[in-house]
Amino acid sequence: MSEKKYNWHKIADSIEAIPWQDNRLAIVEVAGKTITLSHFEGQIHGCAHKCPHAGGVMANGFIDATGNIVCPLHRYRFKLENGRNTSGEGYYLKTYPIETRTDGLYLGIQAGGFLNW
Repeated sequence: MSEKKYNWHKIADSIEAIPWQDNRLAIVEVAGKTITLSHFEGQIHGCAHKCPHAGGVMANGFIDATGNIVCPLHRYRFKLENGRNTSGEGYYLKTYPIETRTDGLYLGIQAGGFLNW
């Protein structure tokens, strides 16, 4: 299996510079895409803006106690690390890797546009 290649895009100078909501979620625009960011237990994760089931805006949901992002529409839950559905419906939420570098936070978008589950 070949190594995934990413195009990296700077999203902020620091974690504090991200416009976090009270639910520890934020919306950012990266390379023409709307991305939801989450902040849980010191880690930043990136995922699709909308739920793959019914299009709920993920940033309007919440992060549960076990670290799943929960859709506000039907409460479908997804692992922040890989987008796997943990509530049993079989959907996948697209995820994006985040890197912390000396000059800020970067989000990776897979080269070629393929899914990165």
